[in-house]
Amino acid sequence: MVRRRRRWKIAPPAPESILKSLDERSPVVAQVLYNRGLRTRFDVADFYDARFDFDNPYRLKGVAEAVHRLRIAIRRKECVAIYGDFDVDGVTSSVLISKVFESLGIKYQLHIPHRIDEGYGLNKPAIKSLREKGCTLLLTVDCGIRSVDEVAYARRLGMDVILTDHHSVGPEIPPATAVINPKQQGDRYPFKDLAGVGVAYKLAQGLIRAERQMPSRKGAAPGIAEEDLLDLVALGTVADIVPLTGENRALVRRGLERINQASRPGLRAMVEESGLKPGKIDATAIGFVLGPRLNAAGRLETALYSYRVLHTEDESEAMELAALLGKLNRTRQEMTERSAEVAREQIAQTDPDAPIFLVDSPEFHRGIVGLVASRLTEELHRPVLVARREEVFTYGSARSIPAFHITHALDKASNWLHRYGGHAAAAGFTLKTDNIDGFRNALLEIALQEFDEDSWTPELLIDAKIGFRQITPDVYHEIARMEPFGEGNPQPVFCSGPVEVRSARAVGNHNSHLKLFLAQGGVGFGGIAFRRGELAEKLPSLVDIAFQITMNEWNGNSKLELLIVDILPAGEGCSGSDYLH
Repeated sequence: MVRRRRRWKIAPPAPESILKSLDERSPVVAQVLYNRGLRTRFDVADFYDARFDFDNPYRLKGVAEAVHRLRIAIRRKECVAIYGDFDVDGVTSSVLISKVFESLGIKYQLHIPHRIDEGYGLNKPAIKSLREKGCTLLLTVDCGIRSVDEVAYARRLGMDVILTDHHSVGPEIPPATAVINPKQQGDRYPFKDLAGVGVAYKLAQGLIRAERQMPSRKGAAPGIAEEDLLDLVALGTVADIVPLTGENRALVRRGLERINQASRPGLRAMVEESGLKPGKIDATAIGFVLGPRLNAAGRLETALYSYRVLHTEDESEAMELAALLGKLNRTRQEMTERSAEVAREQIAQTDPDAPIFLVDSPEFHRGIVGLVASRLTEELHRPVLVARREEVFTYGSARSIPAFHITHALDKASNWLHRYGGHAAAAGFTLKTDNIDGFRNALLEIALQEFDEDSWTPELLIDAKIGFRQITPDVYHEIARMEPFGEGNPQPVFCSGPVEVRSARAVGNHNSHLKLFLAQGGVGFGGIAFRRGELAEKLPSLVDIAFQITMNEWNGNSKLELLIVDILPAGEGCSGSDYLH
């Protein structure tokens, strides 16, 4: 299988006037800040301190109506249904709301749909079951904004409905009692990129403040503070890959402080099980360690395990559940790797220059097809669809690249599909198994019509070309203060070259990773390139590298290392470019 070479694009140098205005920063960090749109000392101070004037939650359209209806539920002692989702955003939203309800004495029933048996979003059998359990109010978290028929069904059953969601709004708003979504028309809330758990948090803020000022019934004042919920907000926000800018940045920064205080038993147990260091947990740890564990339960079994580990106050239960999530995550990793290899073999038997790939197998688990598609899209920089083929229906997931809107492509091939939905970069679909070949051919024809070699070539954005002598502990610590990193605030990437390869060897399971020692001008650094172990015997003596600066801490010692993002023969990456001065 051909891994497509990325085109390195180095950011233009910052003007001297900007560098002078940021002269208290090193030139390397000043350039990175300039690349992030920060131009003045005041901008930089606000950014580093994650300052954001937390807006009044009542500015969100629908919050006042939702709080009013929930206060009626408190007075009437109604049963409220919490309807969540099976990903980390949905699970953390469900835990957050349930904790607030418990603090106010609100009786509730929780429903988190099963990924395979029920699928995403509201479904009528679940709504009927919740109504039969006595629920007269349905509150959704991280879902529901496009569930027009399902909300109407709940209303016919005699349930009021409060929707909290952050996904894109469809042509028709569901007929709910209150709809809270910053993306809906007429909403004046200044920040539009909240995750589902962020929207749930704003509702919780409004309810807590109202009940603290004037309790709905005697003794019902909340026993929970807004700050107690921020660890959940950080988990869901980072895991859902929404922009870590504006209010999200402020919420995650404060939430990480709560996570590192380890006040929640389940989080303490997960940190211990995963080998993370208390006090050192950052957004990367959420994205690559905690988030995947919480997601693994919903992918392979039930997201209720993830809900319970975050909800429980019992230490022994927390440890048991954390161990289970760790085991499920390891199983998920193994399944993903095996399935990715099967998919690679299928692709190798097709045209490697095809603009799009659809692979299917009865061996694929429906819970991990999206992960396999993501892995292959990253490797190939082509849209990839991965599907589990069953006797009657085939169930799949698609991932795409910026140049190709995958859901628009599914629109054009919809006559082959039974169900589908998604957005520009990702989608899910179901079709009759007899239609696979026709669907594959239709996708290929659609992709060929839009294919453009230049725009479909992967691009690697680089903050600056720097020499090894510019890589210092002070620069590392200045960059680390830019946390949390994520969507909208990526971890800085630099390049350097030519660099001498002093040693290279394959390490890790299946020798899949590449361990390096690199030197330049009498300065040397160790480096690691994940999933590039095949290069161990192929590297020339001189290379250009794209990298991030990391700190390896082991046995009380700290040492700067390079996380290699890409590696090319010298002269083919950045050797011809000027170094940052």
